[in-house]
Amino acid sequence: MSATTAAISVSALEKRFGELRAVDGLGFEVQPGEIFGLVGPDGAGKTTTLRMLAGVLTPDGGAASVAGFDVIHDPEAAKHHLSYMPQRFGLYEDLTVEENIRFYADLFGVRRAQRIERSAELLAAAGLAEFRKRRAGKLSGGMKQKLGLVCALIHTPRVVLLDEPTNGVDPVSRRDFWAILYSLAGQGVAILTSTSYLDEAERCHRVGLMHRGRLLYCDTPEEVKKKFPGAVFSLRAPELARVMEALAGAPGVRGTVLVGDCVHAFADGAPGRAGELRRLERQVRRIEEGGRGAEVEAVRAGLSIHRWREELIHGPGGDPRTRRGAAR
Repeated sequence: MSATTAAISVSALEKRFGELRAVDGLGFEVQPGEIFGLVGPDGAGKTTTLRMLAGVLTPDGGAASVAGFDVIHDPEAAKHHLSYMPQRFGLYEDLTVEENIRFYADLFGVRRAQRIERSAELLAAAGLAEFRKRRAGKLSGGMKQKLGLVCALIHTPRVVLLDEPTNGVDPVSRRDFWAILYSLAGQGVAILTSTSYLDEAERCHRVGLMHRGRLLYCDTPEEVKKKFPGAVFSLRAPELARVMEALAGAPGVRGTVLVGDCVHAFADGAPGRAGELRRLERQVRRIEEGGRGAEVEAVRAGLSIHRWREELIHGPGGDPRTRRGAAR
């Protein structure tokens, strides 16, 4: 495979489950040394796509190659050159960290000397070297995910497929996880990962936005953000239902949605416009009337890029809330 040949190539890929088109005409390429992110909500078709590329699921149509091998007609040939880490990686909790690595190394036919050298390198990168004798069942969730990645990389694959690998993982483990991915990309490994975390989408070299099995956009994170003008404001207040009711008729606000303990308001115009903040401020002030406070965080294009945060309302004698910030 030459340096200019795509490590992953997908064209018109399809998968149906009865009447449901889980993947519908999907097409994209991932180059060696590139981190490509499939981004979308649950049910978008991300897991189904990864399972087909890993040779676990047979497509109903289209073409796909991984590391130069046709995964539709000859999936077994590609399996020695790729690594697939599903959402729940198959660690043996009664085995130690070292024993789990040895097990997967044996599955891929990795020689002992190579296994020892490779595992030492990966364990050090993952911060697990001192836990090599600990049973996997005694590891934290983030440490288990990092161990799963170490096992998946023990045979030095050319392509890595990751299905929401940092879902539910603590921030420190997520940081370590991505440091390993960047190191792999620097070595020419192609990485295809799926995620529902929009801040993680920014870490990828390119992203593909999926919805109902289709690829809506495929470009760098910066170029994708340009396709979504306006801003998303996250508002926190005691009376969220009343916030949504007031914002429904606010000038420049195209829509609202309740997300956890806050309301996301989709506003026209570029983030940072003082006029939009003033309009939102007036709406919240009418609702709260000296209430306990509301926080506005601008998030451009729906991605977790922190631009500014301004306290709109303070309770009598209350201090502004400064604890929240979006971390890249």
